Parts: sequence; structure tokens; C-alpha cells
Amino acid sequence: MPRTDFATGMTCRVCGKLYPKSAINFCVDDFGPLEVSYDYDAARPALTRAELARRPWNMWRYRELLPLDGEPTVGRDVGGTPLVRADRLADALGVERLWIKNDAVNFPTLSFKDRVVSVALSKAREFGMRTVGCASTGNLANSVAAQAASAGLETFILVPADLERTKIFGTAVYGAKVIGVTGTYDEVNRVCTQIALKYGWGFVNVNLRPFYAEGSKTMGFEIAEELGWRFPQHVVAPMAGGALIGKIHKAFTELHNIGLVDAPVTTKMYGAQATGCNPIADCVKSGRERHKPVRKPATICKSLAIGDPADGYFAAKLIRQTGGWAEDVSDEEIVDGMLLLAKTEGVFAETAGGTTVAVARKLIEAGRIPRDEEIVLCVTGNGLKTQDAVFDALEPPATIAATLAAFEELAGLKAEPVLV
Repeated sequence: MPRTDFATGMTCRVCGKLYPKSAINFCVDDFGPLEVSYDYDAARPALTRAELARRPWNMWRYRELLPLDGEPTVGRDVGGTPLVRADRLADALGVERLWIKNDAVNFPTLSFKDRVVSVALSKAREFGMRTVGCASTGNLANSVAAQAASAGLETFILVPADLERTKIFGTAVYGAKVIGVTGTYDEVNRVCTQIALKYGWGFVNVNLRPFYAEGSKTMGFEIAEELGWRFPQHVVAPMAGGALIGKIHKAFTELHNIGLVDAPVTTKMYGAQATGCNPIADCVKSGRERHKPVRKPATICKSLAIGDPADGYFAAKLIRQTGGWAEDVSDEEIVDGMLLLAKTEGVFAETAGGTTVAVARKLIEAGRIPRDEEIVLCVTGNGLKTQDAVFDALEPPATIAATLAAFEELAGLKAEPVLV
């Protein structure tokens, strides 16, 4: 079996202290977050374009740059989602080259969270864990429940009690123990942290977070490969905890370091949030070094409603370093973004996707993203999960009698005589 264990350990992102691979997510000296490190020199010979071309089109084609010690045991078919050339949306936004990285069709639960969960749960099994869980605003709950069920793991999912019904049902159906917590996501996350520390269970976005976050890189790997082994000039991504935007950029950097992409990384990264919960966007726009937590998020975009994002500081720093920007949009703009994407490209995205489209429009109109340069928008979840958000914006279907004349009258068609 080819070697896959090129992850050498974990490094504190604040002080640089080294740690072995274990179920811990923070430095014991300064509480800085831990990030997985790799031996790129050792991995380079195994990762060539020719070798990758022989592998299945899923996220595990890049397994040398993922933190497992062996082959994946959970989510073997995750990833490999399409990069869609979005010409009609480009026309609507007034830009020349636009792509949609569409994780709304990811397997098995229609969101990019399937990527991070497959890594975290595969790692949990390597650690010998039999009970797993998460704190979630919806998509993560769906994915943990589904993939844990396929792996035969006992699962506890804690969510804010006011989460969308479809996301709660879409979690409970897999047999997970779903628990609604009266409070914000950040309060839910604190409870999960206490459970993980006391019982040693594998909470994917708590004690397994360093491994979990690495799964996000595969979205960046795929974007570069789908573009013909090159990097786009601009990437707009939604921000909840703030990890996705950083991991996409890390993926680009790793592809250059490995030698799969010759050109250096010059991509500008842009973050999208809802105005009702915009700690990272507010941090970038205000020029502050650190974000101010939002104590009571108030937005229809619950999947991004994390008031105190774990990677907020690093996301804001990266955005500034790459020359990008961050913006936030109102609930009305989010709905407009969802509808625009659906009507132009036939892609029904959840509220986070509407946020990304609406923020991209705002950045383009403000001149922060040039109209003649290449843009990739990251759509991270399926609109079937947040149908309530667009109900009031859509007209109910018309009702007519079962006759051709009634249809012609409704459609404004003039009946012409038929020549025989």
C-alpha cells in the first residue's frame, strides 16, 4: 500500500510549539489553535499530475495532503464537485469570467461539510473513538449524523433550539441523538467542549478540529485542478467559523509548494457574512486586528451565525494579506442572491450561497473586484435545506381550468386558427 501518512504533527498558530497528532485543538501554553503540519518534501514524489489523473474524482485523490495515517474509512466518495462556468450570472453581475464551485451537490448531505466530516470521523476511528458529535448550525449536524451512521458510530448532535426544522429533521433521520440547546451557537459550542474534555468523545469541530479543518483544503485543490492547474484571481467564500477561506488559500499554497502549480499564489480572498452576524467582516472593514464577538446573531442565514468565530483573527489577517476584502449583506439581499443564482444558473443554494452571491455583487459594484478578472464563488450548501427563506419572495402558482383556452389567457397567447 502506498504511503499516506505525511502529516508530521500539529503546530500552534500563535507560538509555533509542536504537538504530536492527538485529539486536542489548542496549545496548552497560550491557547492558540493547532494546525496540522506536513512533510512536503516526502509527499512531493507521490503527488504528480499523472498520478492524480489515475485516481477517482473525489477529495481523497489528494490524500497525501490530508492528516490520516492510513486510508480513509469514512466518506470515501465525498468531494469531486463541479466548477460551473456561470456565464448568465456573470452577465447579471457585469463581469467577464465567473465560476461557481458548487458543493451544494456534495455527497452525501449536499454541503461542503461532508469534506471536513469525512476527515474528522476517519481520524476519530484511527484514535479508536466510538462516540462522536458536534456543535452545529445545521449542515455540520446533517453530515456528522449521516457519515457516523455509515460508520456505525454513536452520535450526539447539539444545535441551537431555533434551528431550521429541515436541518433538524435532516439530522434526526440518520438516528443521531439530536439535542436542541436554548442559546446561541457559541453557547452550544461551549457545552460540546465540556463534554469532549470530560468524556473524551470525538467532537469534530472541538477536539478534532485541527483534522476536521484540513478537509476544507480539498475545495481549493479541486478549484485549481478544474481550472487546469492554475489559481483564480479572486475567490469569494462564506465565513462562519472562518476556517474555510484560510484553508482554500492554504490549499493553493500547498499545490505551489508541491509543484503541481508552477505560478505563485496571488489570489485575493474575500469573505462573505450576513449583517446580522458579521464579526469577521466588521473586523476587516473597521481595521481592527481582532473581531468583536456578536452576542445575539439575528439573521436568516443561520449556517453562518457564529458570533465568536474560532478562526476569526486568522481569516481577517489572511484577507488583508492577500489584498482582498470582506462584506456583509442584509437578509433581503441574501434572498435576492439566492434567487439570482437560481434563475441564472439553475443552482439552488442555501442562505450562505445567497450571502456569497450578494456580497460578490456588492464588492463588484464597489470596484473592489475588477469586472475583467476571473472570479470563483464558493457555494457551500443546498437550498433545499433553507426553503423557508425564499417562501415569501415567490408567488404561489397560478390556478386555471383544465382547458387550452384558460392556459392561453393566462400566458397572454393569442389563439390562431389552425389551417387544414
